[in-house]
Amino acid sequence: MDDSNNKALSLMEPKPSHPLHQIAETPTHKLLLKQWLKEEELIFGRISLKETQIDSVRKEITMLHIFFFVFHSTAILLLFNASTKDFHGVACKRSWIPSLCSLLFSLGIIWAVRYKTDVEAHLEKLLEREKEDRNLLSKCVDELKRKGIEFDLLKEVDALRRAKSLRVEAKAVRKWSSRDFITLFFFSVSCMFLGIIRVVLCNN
Repeated sequence: MDDSNNKALSLMEPKPSHPLHQIAETPTHKLLLKQWLKEEELIFGRISLKETQIDSVRKEITMLHIFFFVFHSTAILLLFNASTKDFHGVACKRSWIPSLCSLLFSLGIIWAVRYKTDVEAHLEKLLEREKEDRNLLSKCVDELKRKGIEFDLLKEVDALRRAKSLRVEAKAVRKWSSRDFITLFFFSVSCMFLGIIRVVLCNN
């Protein structure tokens, strides 16, 4: 008899509501969840924008690379044709003119590539920070949905703020980066083109 009464009482006891129902019934938790979901959408938008900007910068860098080699290849072909028609060595005496133009053009392209690669690196750092913020916020949202009213607002929000403020990029310091090697490569190729110009104009 006692067992049947206990079972009846246990059936009559209200079951704990779902955490989402608890949040919906608690104004503070409900407001916090709405704010975090809105901030999450904003972060996703910023991430998408940064990825688009990075793709655009990379396309511009590729175009600069192509323009560099197309310009020098075309210039050497034109100079070669001009040197074959030169019978008095005038082209060789004036070889400093195309050499200077080639050098100035190369320095301009090298500066532009370096600038664009710096912009790309800066955007990548911003994108990485946005992704870290998204991951931190997603963890807090999941915890809030899982715990319901048991979610400690002060403790969790404070932990989120400290995680953002104390975030340190623990990366090894590198003396050389890929941008340095790209700059060195283009400078070496520019010097090679200067030598080719001299050979083309003076050895025909």
